[in-house]
Amino acid sequence: MHSEPVGRRNRPTRRAVLGTVAGVVTAGAAGAYAWNRHGHGSGNGGVSDRPGRRTFERLSDPGRTVVRGPDGDTLATFTDDARTAVLAGPSRSFSEPRTTAATVTTNAWVRVLPHAWQQGMEKSAWFKGWFDKALADTGPDAFAVAFEYSSAGAPDKHNSAGVRYAGTAHFGPRNQRVRNPLDFAYYDEQSDFYDFLGIPWTFSDGTRAQPERARYGDVDCSGFQRLVWGYRMGLPLHNTNTKGAGLPRRAFAIAAYGPGRMVIPHTDRQPTELGVLQPGDLVFFAIIKNRPNFIDHCGMYMGLDDQGRHRFYSSRSAANGPTLGDLSGHSLLDGTDFYARGFRAARRL
Repeated sequence: MHSEPVGRRNRPTRRAVLGTVAGVVTAGAAGAYAWNRHGHGSGNGGVSDRPGRRTFERLSDPGRTVVRGPDGDTLATFTDDARTAVLAGPSRSFSEPRTTAATVTTNAWVRVLPHAWQQGMEKSAWFKGWFDKALADTGPDAFAVAFEYSSAGAPDKHNSAGVRYAGTAHFGPRNQRVRNPLDFAYYDEQSDFYDFLGIPWTFSDGTRAQPERARYGDVDCSGFQRLVWGYRMGLPLHNTNTKGAGLPRRAFAIAAYGPGRMVIPHTDRQPTELGVLQPGDLVFFAIIKNRPNFIDHCGMYMGLDDQGRHRFYSSRSAANGPTLGDLSGHSLLDGTDFYARGFRAARRL
């Protein structure tokens, strides 16, 4: 059960794009969730809940509980302080032929726990019922939800109140001051999840935000993560760039103050040890000209693509919305391309 190989006001100008066309890759084979088959990091022994069935093993860096089946395959990974969990399930493929030849095929399903994980929670009353149900669940997980907004085309979905809560998303309104469609500012930033929805939103602290009519159907990079993880998956949201309960507004604030735990700390350098990552982690980038260490972009890590490259999914201007493609830079964390060079940190929510 493992992977087979899923114009800005008072803001600095982004640096020039290193590449302007989508990269082409050929068929290959690589594993995305298989990193945890036999463990990664330091093991602290395992305890079986039923002989011959499941074993719960403690690993470190980061502290987590790995659930294994009788054949030793990984069934799930629960990370201390995080509400996101990765469970093994039916294999799925994610692709976007409009912008890349790459495909991500994975058996990783990213779910949200009712509580942040702590060591020993597998013994709690709620866990067994939740886990058995989650393992059998093939309803939309975080990946499936994220692709309900693909800029390559996703069907509209409306709730009982008539709100279009899913469908093709775009990045932002057209910035008339920029002529090159591959420029990062060709479509404007500052569109949050409630702009996509077109409805006002009241946050837990009582503050109320109003959508802009011109931004209906739009989400920038952090707005997209708030749309998926907050509005759809139920994590708390707040409307500042400071500490608070849940996801703050901008990418740098999510990296610094978001829930869960950092799995790759921000050290002002491109990380090269990527084995700690797991599907669903938020990844952060410094891509502003003359500010090489300021986090100003974020995405969702998907795992390895069919070439064995670490691929992510984010809302970007060149694709005009959520993409795993390669317009204006490949959606890769490894190597020397634009986003890989700007990659700085990762957080597990």
